[in-house]
Amino acid sequence: MVSGKRFFFVGIGGSGMMPLAMILAARGAIVAGSDRGLDQGRVPAKFAALEALGIALHPQDGSGIVSAEQTVVASAAVEDTVADIVAASRVGAPRMTRAELNATLFNAADLSIGIAGTSGKSTVTGMIGWILDRVGRAPTVMNGAVMKNFVRADSPFASALIGSDASYVSEVDESDGSIALYRPTIAVLNNVSLDHKSLDELRQLFGDFSGKARTTVLNIGDAETAALATALDRDRLVTFAVDRDADLSARNLVEQAYTVSFDLMIDGEAYPVTLAVPGRHNVANALAALGAVRAASVPLDDAIAAITEFTGLRRRFDLVGEAGGVAVIDDFGHNPDKIAATLATLHAFPGRLLLLFQPHGYGPLKVMRRELVATFLDGLKDGDLLVLPDPVYQGGTVAREVGSAQIVDDIMVGGGQAMHIPDRAAAAAHLVAQARPGDRIVVMGARDDTLSLLAADMVERLRG
Repeated sequence: MVSGKRFFFVGIGGSGMMPLAMILAARGAIVAGSDRGLDQGRVPAKFAALEALGIALHPQDGSGIVSAEQTVVASAAVEDTVADIVAASRVGAPRMTRAELNATLFNAADLSIGIAGTSGKSTVTGMIGWILDRVGRAPTVMNGAVMKNFVRADSPFASALIGSDASYVSEVDESDGSIALYRPTIAVLNNVSLDHKSLDELRQLFGDFSGKARTTVLNIGDAETAALATALDRDRLVTFAVDRDADLSARNLVEQAYTVSFDLMIDGEAYPVTLAVPGRHNVANALAALGAVRAASVPLDDAIAAITEFTGLRRRFDLVGEAGGVAVIDDFGHNPDKIAATLATLHAFPGRLLLLFQPHGYGPLKVMRRELVATFLDGLKDGDLLVLPDPVYQGGTVAREVGSAQIVDDIMVGGGQAMHIPDRAAAAAHLVAQARPGDRIVVMGARDDTLSLLAADMVERLRG
């Protein structure tokens, strides 16, 4: 389908772009790309890994787009004024969005498993990919996060797994509406909550996606998802839930700091499961993955054995290091559901939380303002510290009506404690200075790979 064809990725280092570029290169396409992060010298190891795969990198100045034979791939957020897009128009190069290209590969597979929902998509994608790989199904996996189980010396940024054309596992994104492009054999729906779009829009998108599949695996423990289930054919549904009856349910949860155990209940039988990732939310993620692979005819015993070996994703409750009795955790939490899950997991055990939350954009901050504030007011305990630097901004035009200062003001009005320290380095230094033995520092946010570098730097500062 793609062998020998030429593709140019605008923003090739992005979490959704990099794995897709890796998959195309492995399938014989001639891949090149550009990225603002490359031009700015951010996360050089990531771009070195792409070059090691034979992918040519160019400045984001239009110089890499020289032929109408190149298909230019960009996310929906890339503006027409970006030099690469201007160059594509000048030479007559066809354009595709990242989602259009991914959906083309996805829809061509005999077995296509699409993972949707506001939270947990990347983790469930990684779990399903790991199980299918362990049982010899050789899946191709397109993920938005690095899957630790697949990291090797020659694949340090393993957000993609290269397998056969016949099985394709991918998280699918609702934020730009592109979920409508996918025709899954098996659809997984984790949850539905406010993030980039209104709930009415999300209900329509997720409902349409679920209705296309041969089998839909969904979380009836989530009220919005359970409501969607009532409109679907029960014969094509596999339901799951934590601490309530479903086709797959989890009972008797026992949480540890970095693991969780439970009884998997299916058809009245109990199967003990211990995960190497913590939290009630990861139990729900595991149920989703187990339901999906059962629908793909993987024997249950094999699936359980594999999922206990799943070691998680980078930037998903990722313990970076400990020093002086203080743990530093790097986490992707950026919307209310993800943040609430992380806070609940951490507060299941003693210790103060020192949170650095970098909002992932001015637009999302405006949409989620009320719910985000409520999440922090509900999730923070006495003694916890919350610091917000300014939101991510990596160029382009954006309205800045709501920033971190407004979120902090709202939290303070609600009776909570928070600080706005505009400069991120200064915000991190403040938390390191406040840390004492028994504390957990948590770096939270999305759309910025350098947050992981910040977390690692905080560990070194604690050691110093």
